[in-house]
Amino acid sequence: MHKSRHDLWVGVFVLLGALALLFLALKAGNLLAISFEETYTVQARFDNIGGLKPRAAVKSAGVVIGRVTSIRFDDKTFQATVELALQKRFAFPKDSSAKILTAGLLGEQYIGLEPGAEEKTLVAGDLIAQTQSAVVLEALLSQFLYNKAADSGAGTHK
Repeated sequence: MHKSRHDLWVGVFVLLGALALLFLALKAGNLLAISFEETYTVQARFDNIGGLKPRAAVKSAGVVIGRVTSIRFDDKTFQATVELALQKRFAFPKDSSAKILTAGLLGEQYIGLEPGAEEKTLVAGDLIAQTQSAVVLEALLSQFLYNKAADSGAGTHK
């Protein structure tokens, strides 16, 4: 009888440990961001979304105010259309701008929303007109190396 009580407690602790690991895995994978707040959906078009993924955060002033719900390619404009679900309690002006930013040097990408100054606010179905695409690290490095090579090549032909 004494042994089965210890077995029960060991089982409870193992189960709690497994649940804690599952919680951490879901939190790290950005799959646990469940919100029951009402949202409204707006869209933004970008030339390059980099590594942006659905469920990525939408932040303003560093505070999460929504999530990316879907990303699709528009074959007419040749741009990526990103659908954002913003919490209803946050009303942004119609002339707000959206940027794709990176958390840290090589971290995950998210949408940064900067409020504009217009009186009218975004409503469901609106399009955010002012956008800035993701900065792709590989493109920056190749441009830097190309410029360095061009500078060193120009200096040798004097």
